[in-house]
Amino acid sequence: MGKQGLPRSPRPETRDKEEKSGRRSLDSLTGNDLFIGRRIFGSEVSKAQGSKHDQSCGSSNKFSYSWKQQHSWLRRNFKSILVMISVTSFIFFMDSIMVSIFHSDRSSVMQDISRLSNDTLHKNGSSQDASPVQMYSRLLYLASNSLAKNVFQPDTPTFQEERSSKLSQWKPCADNNKQAVVALEKPREVNNGYIMVSANGGLNQQRVAICNAVAVASLLNATLVLPRFLYSNVWKDPSQFGDIYHEERFIEYLKDEVHIVKDLPQHLKHIDNKNLSLVTDAELVKEAKPDDYIKHVLPLLKKYGMVHLFGYGNRLGFDPLPFDVQRLRCKCNFHALKFAPKIQEAGSLLVKRIRRYETSRSKLDEALLGESMVKYSAKEDQEPLKYLALHLRFEEDMVAYSLCDFGGGETERKELQAYREDHFPLLLERLKESKAVSPEELRKTGRCPLTPEEATLVLAGLGFKRGTYIYLAGSQIYGGSSRMLPLTTLYPNLVTKETLLTPQELAPFKNFSSQLAALDFIACAASDVFAMTDSGSQLSSLVSGFRTYYGNGHAPTLRPNKKRLAAILSEIETIKWKTFENRVKKMIEAGHKVRLRPYGRSIYRQPKCPECMCKF
Repeated sequence: MGKQGLPRSPRPETRDKEEKSGRRSLDSLTGNDLFIGRRIFGSEVSKAQGSKHDQSCGSSNKFSYSWKQQHSWLRRNFKSILVMISVTSFIFFMDSIMVSIFHSDRSSVMQDISRLSNDTLHKNGSSQDASPVQMYSRLLYLASNSLAKNVFQPDTPTFQEERSSKLSQWKPCADNNKQAVVALEKPREVNNGYIMVSANGGLNQQRVAICNAVAVASLLNATLVLPRFLYSNVWKDPSQFGDIYHEERFIEYLKDEVHIVKDLPQHLKHIDNKNLSLVTDAELVKEAKPDDYIKHVLPLLKKYGMVHLFGYGNRLGFDPLPFDVQRLRCKCNFHALKFAPKIQEAGSLLVKRIRRYETSRSKLDEALLGESMVKYSAKEDQEPLKYLALHLRFEEDMVAYSLCDFGGGETERKELQAYREDHFPLLLERLKESKAVSPEELRKTGRCPLTPEEATLVLAGLGFKRGTYIYLAGSQIYGGSSRMLPLTTLYPNLVTKETLLTPQELAPFKNFSSQLAALDFIACAASDVFAMTDSGSQLSSLVSGFRTYYGNGHAPTLRPNKKRLAAILSEIETIKWKTFENRVKKMIEAGHKVRLRPYGRSIYRQPKCPECMCKF
């Protein structure tokens, strides 16, 4: 008998059976049961701890089996592992690209703004000589930071419609007004003679003069000779009526209300040559009333059979005026005056290229471009690119006439004074007889034109994103590219007629400033949003009126209040960007409300009135 308490050695045949059983269990496992196999294998080994030989055998079998199973598992799942690795790598790659774009876009804006600030400081030599215009570096930095953060955010509804649903019920009807039809049924009186008009100013002043002349011809029951345009040393444009407008259409469209001829009859030309019936602009008060024409112009008209209104411009008031005469002004401005075919064709190219779209989208497009743009087809799936048009009224004449300080130091003061002496001698004479007003007071009271820097801050404050497409209207900006740097840096998608049209396409309009202004008129009026910087500008006034008349409440115009903006910008050192945004938005919303035309206000700018539009 063996000793009690000691383990007995298993019988040989029993051990062989156990080893065979253990191998059968492992062989029956799949690759997915690898860890389970290891656990069973270990359990079997623990049962077989009878000798060192058994232990070494178990260890060798474990290693051999584990390697085979791992290799088998990897071989079967190699493709799945490769796909997972590829997808993960692609996600990390795209993430790194997006972060890189964000930081590079943001850093480039910051570097440009930083360079702008450094150049400004270096140019001025000291901070004391810096003007308010060049003290906007802090706000420009905040604006650029905000635009960079919003690069990948969804678009916000910056292209808003007019807010008043009641006002959008007004529709254009100056060409078919029922009250006008009743007036036309009355028999016409004997014609009193011919009215000649020589209009001064640029494109927009001339447009106002034309429609005022049509109204006066109707008022005095006279035949209108097609208006002529005076040559201006400022505009330097020899263009005449037929170079800018469609002559035949103008005459035909108004024939039932005013008789219009192209030239003065031969037997009356000697009277005009002797200036016997010449009436200058100085002899008519600004915004004269109908009685003024009846008292001073009508007697000359009847005496000589013709009268020549020389240097004619804004010499007819808006109220009081007979209903049919007021309506005739609207019909002239919004219906009868159409740009010449060559201007319409070039204008349609501008609009097509900035929209990247070939057809007209609205009555506004049709009124501006006529048959030069194909009508919209419902089959088209592509959406046009939206754009904002900015009329930046910051040319040298505007800057000089304002008497404001724009931060250019002594060099700027000398340049602008020399310009005033050459072009505005009467202004300098008036200044000698009146009390001087400081540039600071002029800016505080909102009498200074907005600079490119200020316009940039307004757009950024309103939430227009860095990628917004902007059409810039106007001629040469005072100060050139350095003055434009904040705008071109924060809004790089800036285009002009010079960048959208080829030199060959622009060639017919070269040296004709009024014809070039007509292209700006079209691009601004057709835009999704129109932003003006000077509400007193004739182009801005006429464009906003055109959009009100034909826009059906879908053509918003942004009108900054310069006095309110000056108050906001006076806090440039402390104001937070969020506060700046809120105050700018409130300012624009207040000016965005479209009201009925107040008494005495321009019917060209505010046509929502019974004489021009009908309420449905």
